[in-house]
Formats: sequence, C-alpha cells, structure tokens
Amino acid sequence: MADFCWPVRIYWEDTDAGGIVFYANYLKFFERARTEWLRSLGVEQHALRERTGGMFVVSDTRTRHLAPARLDDELSVTAELVHAGRALLELRQQAFKGAERTLLCEAIIRMAWVEAHSLKPSRIPATLLQLIAAADTTKP
Repeated sequence: MADFCWPVRIYWEDTDAGGIVFYANYLKFFERARTEWLRSLGVEQHALRERTGGMFVVSDTRTRHLAPARLDDELSVTAELVHAGRALLELRQQAFKGAERTLLCEAIIRMAWVEAHSLKPSRIPATLLQLIAAADTTKP
C-alpha cells in the first residue's frame, strides 16, 4: 500500500521539559494516522464497532526514535499496511519532519481484532479484509 500520510503540528502539550516531543506522544500521532487511514478507506471505527460488534486493539508496538521534533514543527505521519491476516493487521508507521522528510520515529504496530464486549480475539470481518486488500497497492 502506498503510504497514507497525515499532517501533525507540534504544540506545547506535546513537548517535555526539554522542549522536545515526549517519546510516548509518537504513539498518539501514529494512532491518529491509523484512524485517518481507515477513514480514508471508508471505515469509521465507531460505526464499525456498532455494525460488527468488533474492534481493533493494539497488541504490539516496536518503536525506534531517531531524532527529536520540537514546538511548532510540522510532521508527516504515515501508515503503511505490512500484513493483513485473519485476525491481525500489521502496519509500518513513520514520522517525518519538513520537506526534506527527516525521519524522526518509526514503528511497527500490530492491531488485533477482538469482540468488543468480551475483548476475546476474533476474525476480522471478511468485508473489511477485502476493503483493505483492495486498497493495497503493493501487491501486483
């Protein structure tokens, strides 16, 4: 899938005492980009939960922090599908700064599909997997 890209501006609330983005805030930026990636496919998570009784939960994150972002920086945060399984999606996400696209942080995020009421693992609805597969431009 071609990278989905979402802009993020850095505000005071995103920074730590040293004036740089607090490391955990990248997970928030990645969450927003994943949500908007799904929305770009026509999937709103609340409606999806209401319709299917299921939802995605983050089951694993691996992050690497390479350079800092600071107040007023404008970032581009990407979401790229790496793997779609029966009950799990894996995405590569990156945060870049500026037109030169300096890589600041990157992550592999795994999202498991669960029943909303019990949080028990379940299969991703076939229609949702088909929608994701249809948007995946990395496959020939």
